[in-house]
Amino acid sequence: MEIKVDMAYKSLNKNEEELCGDKVEILHTDNSHILILADGMGSGVKANILATMTSKILGTMFLRGIPLEECVETIAETLPVCRVRQMAYATFSILQVYDDGTAYLVEFDNPGCIFIRDGEIMKIPEQFRMIDNRRINEYHFKVKLGDAFVLISDGVINAGVGELLNFGWNWDSVAKYAQREYKKTISAMHLAAAISQACDDLYQYRPGDDTTVAVLRIGEKKLVNLMTGPAQCQEDDEGMVTDFMADENAVKVVCGGTSANIVARVLEKEINVAFTGEIDPNIPPTASIEGIDLVTEGVVTMNRVLKLLEQYTRDDEIDEAFFIELDKPNGASMLAKLLIEQCTDLHLFVGKAVNAAYQNTELPFQLGVRQKLVDQIEDVLKRLGKGVSVRYY
Repeated sequence: MEIKVDMAYKSLNKNEEELCGDKVEILHTDNSHILILADGMGSGVKANILATMTSKILGTMFLRGIPLEECVETIAETLPVCRVRQMAYATFSILQVYDDGTAYLVEFDNPGCIFIRDGEIMKIPEQFRMIDNRRINEYHFKVKLGDAFVLISDGVINAGVGELLNFGWNWDSVAKYAQREYKKTISAMHLAAAISQACDDLYQYRPGDDTTVAVLRIGEKKLVNLMTGPAQCQEDDEGMVTDFMADENAVKVVCGGTSANIVARVLEKEINVAFTGEIDPNIPPTASIEGIDLVTEGVVTMNRVLKLLEQYTRDDEIDEAFFIELDKPNGASMLAKLLIEQCTDLHLFVGKAVNAAYQNTELPFQLGVRQKLVDQIEDVLKRLGKGVSVRYY
């Protein structure tokens, strides 16, 4: 089973604190993916230092080849205990998923992981072992396509305590909310943002504790082929379209009116412009060609896609409003959503013929606006962990 591991998180700082007392590390090895959530005791600078130290030690030891079990033992034996509260100065959760689908979950005093499979909340077996008189829960299992795992700090289950809720948002309530949102979302970030927004609402936008939601979702690898621009030499058009269409399993996207006409001509298909649904005056309408999943206008649409992708990389700008924008039925939102929530690998087929209408005198003579947009989209997708290749014609 070829799986795609999607990881993301959202944090809320305790009200009037500049630093968050929770820390998340997202790591990748040659054959696995690791999500670490550490929660430092208290709040502010001290909690941030404790959480950062814990997560960094765990991550660094593991990336140096030390088995995760040994990392956990080292942390559990090393972390000091508050003499007054008789509590560890930091708690943590670690989830590791291998490319072959095997997984390992470790929990030390954090609220339990919310595990959703096939739309149902799954009970994680309690398999405790004692390390230096501390209970460490460990769970070895196999993941399935569609699985979702939500790691939370105690600020999540305390949301609303003494305000909208007498005793806070307990684990069962959080799990049921995550289960409901799971059915409406695809990406890890979308699910994390939805739960984080609910916590902020319960806190009435004045969080009483550092609050973090970290999500790992299991999806399938999805290749997207995107063609834009005519080939520099017209006789290469047919070869470009043939390469673009070669992979039957790839989602196929065409950006640009000239590109769409070339594809339609080579495939001997008709182009139909779509004026249905919501009309966005700033985004040209989409079209349809039999055998092509999405057909959009070129430079204007791609520029808007780039802005959405760049916004997605900025954690503080990701909220429910962003995903509402992503759900709009215009070409830019549809393409951005495809690249963010489904695409694991993008193959770009780019024609080098320069459209005089889009020339920018500030760019080098040989570089049109389209090529510049392709470079920027390639860069931001690589930063998002996507595999990207570009072939020019």
